Amino acid sequence: MSQDQDRPRQRGAYAKGIARRQEILDRAIEVFAARGADRTSLRSIASVVGVTHAALTHYFGSLEELLVAVYQESTAPGRQQPDALPAEATPVERMIESARTNREVPGLVQLYSMLVATALEEGHPAAREFATTRFARLRTDMAALVREQQDTGLIREDVDAEAVAALVVAASDGLQTQWLLDDTAPQHEALALLDRLLRPTSR
Repeated sequence: MSQDQDRPRQRGAYAKGIARRQEILDRAIEVFAARGADRTSLRSIASVVGVTHAALTHYFGSLEELLVAVYQESTAPGRQQPDALPAEATPVERMIESARTNREVPGLVQLYSMLVATALEEGHPAAREFATTRFARLRTDMAALVREQQDTGLIREDVDAEAVAALVVAASDGLQTQWLLDDTAPQHEALALLDRLLRPTSR
């Protein structure tokens, strides 16, 4: 068989592999959203998801890589509800809305917290890459939004945009952890207070 004849077969096998990986991810997201991600083995997750251990190892390599892939896929733009917030929503208001949405999928919130905690440990490159990249992107995007809203008078001008971005991310993640441990923690109220503190005093 010629190389040209081989190519359609190769493309077909590749497409099937992509589709199979996506099927596994979709099922894993359902499982983690409902049950969370307690430290467990790749083999036991394969059993719950309904695939073989060999399939998970083939597509994801390790438990850590699977967990990163599950969280990234679950938060991909195509899976998110349309943003109902107005364009002028402040960074904290966006975090309040995110917290509201996250309450509906506590298992994925727990998965995120576990990945961040794992990133602090030695020997977990996938989790560390995930966490550092995510935090850097959030700070960059949020600082840009803060500068825009300082120009329009929504956020006070006497605060550093990068520092505000880091503070908002820290407050959101920290309050989310408190909520996981105690669902009576005033998560929304604390974020709303931070939002008021960042607004110009004349408002």
